[in-house]
Amino acid sequence: MLLLAALPVLAGALPATASAATAASAASAARAGAPAGAPAATEAAGSRAAAPAAQSVRTGTGSRSARVSLNEVTPAVPEQGDTLTLSGTVTNTSSKTLTRLRLAPRIGPALSSRSAIDQAARRKGYISGADGIEVPGDHGARLPGLAPGITRSFTLKVPVSDLHLQSDGVHQLGVSLTGQTRNRPYDQILGIGRTFLPWQEKASGHRTRMTYLWPLISTPHVTARTLSDKQQTPVFRDESLAKELAPGGRLQQMLELGKDLDVTWVVDPDLLASVDMMAGRYRVHKPGGAPDETVAGKGQVYAEQWLAELQDAVAGKEVVALPFADPDLASLAHRGTSIRGALSSLGHATSLGRETVKTVLHVEPSTDFAWPYKGAVDSSIVDVATSAGAHNVIARSDSVRETGLSYSPTAARPIGSGNTALVADAPLSTAFEGDLSRAGASSLAVQRFTAQSLALARQVPSRTRSVVVAPQRRPTVSQARAMAAGIKALGRSGWTETSSLTEAAQAKPDPGARRKMPAPSSYPSSLRKTELPTAAFEQVRKTKDGLEDFQQILDRADRVVPPFTNAIDREVSNAWRGEARRARSYRDSVEAYLLELRGAVKLIKKSDITLSGREATIPVTVQNNLAQGVDGLVLELRSSRVGLDVGEPKRVKVDGEHTQSLKFDTTAKNNGRAYVYAQLYTEDGERYGKVMKFQVNVTSITSTVLLVIAGGVLLIVLAGIRMYTQRKRSGPAPDPDAPLEQPDGPEGDEADDDADAEADGEADGEAPEEKPSADAADGDRGDTERENDNPPAAGEKVDR
Repeated sequence: MLLLAALPVLAGALPATASAATAASAASAARAGAPAGAPAATEAAGSRAAAPAAQSVRTGTGSRSARVSLNEVTPAVPEQGDTLTLSGTVTNTSSKTLTRLRLAPRIGPALSSRSAIDQAARRKGYISGADGIEVPGDHGARLPGLAPGITRSFTLKVPVSDLHLQSDGVHQLGVSLTGQTRNRPYDQILGIGRTFLPWQEKASGHRTRMTYLWPLISTPHVTARTLSDKQQTPVFRDESLAKELAPGGRLQQMLELGKDLDVTWVVDPDLLASVDMMAGRYRVHKPGGAPDETVAGKGQVYAEQWLAELQDAVAGKEVVALPFADPDLASLAHRGTSIRGALSSLGHATSLGRETVKTVLHVEPSTDFAWPYKGAVDSSIVDVATSAGAHNVIARSDSVRETGLSYSPTAARPIGSGNTALVADAPLSTAFEGDLSRAGASSLAVQRFTAQSLALARQVPSRTRSVVVAPQRRPTVSQARAMAAGIKALGRSGWTETSSLTEAAQAKPDPGARRKMPAPSSYPSSLRKTELPTAAFEQVRKTKDGLEDFQQILDRADRVVPPFTNAIDREVSNAWRGEARRARSYRDSVEAYLLELRGAVKLIKKSDITLSGREATIPVTVQNNLAQGVDGLVLELRSSRVGLDVGEPKRVKVDGEHTQSLKFDTTAKNNGRAYVYAQLYTEDGERYGKVMKFQVNVTSITSTVLLVIAGGVLLIVLAGIRMYTQRKRSGPAPDPDAPLEQPDGPEGDEADDDADAEADGEADGEAPEEKPSADAADGDRGDTERENDNPPAAGEKVDR
């Protein structure tokens, strides 16, 4: 019976208002008893709407001339006495007008295996025999002609009793379109849409215990940067998290859908921490602005509401906490183990994840489960995953393949050393991947999921098995809705029952199930290409080293270390798979901010100086532009010349936003120029910051030179005194015309000798005490100070 027909819609091109109007007209015509599509106005509107689409190339021919989409099948798992409702659309994908159209439901034979279900899902076009027969009775409907590109909706109702299902199992259910074309004026199958109908008349005595993981995981949103206020206001990369938490957003839908399901919540603690920060005051990096340019965040209301609802939703439920920021275990195992300290961060991320979930959600989470990317594992990944304390590794059956069993075994597999691999079922885990926003895709995914679960249960109906379903980490809104619909459909089935992840890990394993993990060489190359490179782990190590040096000098390291440690954990997240450029950008931003903070403690550039004395002091100033004080640095000077001693290293302690001038006692042994290098070091001897170089010009005069000069001056003075004395003793000058007289004895010579001796004696006496020059006494008042100056204060306010 046709409930709604003749609804012309141009797929993707007709505005919503026009579609609604057309639907209303068609519905009115149907209620009035007129043939579908009879109103001339409706047909004209449909023709006008189809005009743009008719210009496109039509490639459908034969049984692919039309696309039949089953958008909804209710109930997904029918019971005896139910009536199936099949809703969908028909689209003309050919270049010809389709006429004399008739829709009819078809029921096929039971599909004998899980692979048969997959094969039927991939089949295109109509195949006689494989697509079954029309359901007996008048359950079809006729449609008016379809021009190329035109889409019409339909709804069919079929009682389950009319399907005449003879046996339990999965049956192919379809809707075929029969019609004619101008060049083929006879009835033929023009298109068919398929889905699956799981049918089990009586509940099974051995139900499959199914554990479904419901992931609350996002991408990193918070940067390492915080404001210097008392609350340390966080800075977010953008407002994308607020959009996910808003009504209709991905995370809001995951919460809204999941709270009514019996599932195991798998949570990334970084997401909880980010939402908790967003619930308070936060800032967002200004698009296109400098790294420190931010604007006020506006997602507080969404964050508060989401957290409150999540706390209610998980109360009494099993919650599994992943390590903080959901680290990429495979990348770490394949690319990071050779990097010093790479594995040590995994233990910290695990303990931080537990505390975060307890603090935010007020529940005690389990941290005993590791979940590698897409469940792909090898022996090296298992070793890394269990190194931080987890004893259960969630894998997937397309990674740990069975070779000796004809059925899907229980998920739990002991793998030695007290560890267990939980091998999730791949067909069920991947059932809701892909674009489920397309017409019919979501409904087909739900029916395929329920069909696969029944086919799995019927493999060994006499045995109860435990199955784990681990879907994609970040489902879209359409995928999440389909997941919820599939889980609800199984809730009314007679072949499954829910189980927690802890119960699945404790289930009795199948004796014949594979327990040996694959070798690292078997890891899929497609996934290996998306791993974090070794260079990423090297950059993380460099940032860690810089942070360790930096925190040693801080008075309040607790204000700096946690934001950076969390950001470093985010650098190795699974979220960066396939996002190499964004991952590198995030790592660079963390490293750049750390360098910015480290650079706030530096030496003030010093100009060249002149030392005009044998001993002086050289002042060097350390500037601290941080909001907190620093202590633990050592300042050391080093001279390029042996003759210049620049003193012993000095400890640095500077208050926040202050400077400190340190004075080094300097001794010069000779004149000349020398370079002095100033360098800050941490207490363990690591260089901190860049070296500062300046020139020192020594012009001091030594005591030996002064003694020689003083002795020369004294000799000149004594010589002058002797000459004056001799002239005074000899009296007036003799008459040049007087006759010569012979001197009486040696008195004259002896006197001369005595005078010479006296002069010599005076000349050989001690020289007067030298006096330093004015330059040597005063020193260079621009760059040096005397030794007996008062010692410097602990800190001086920066002149801003």
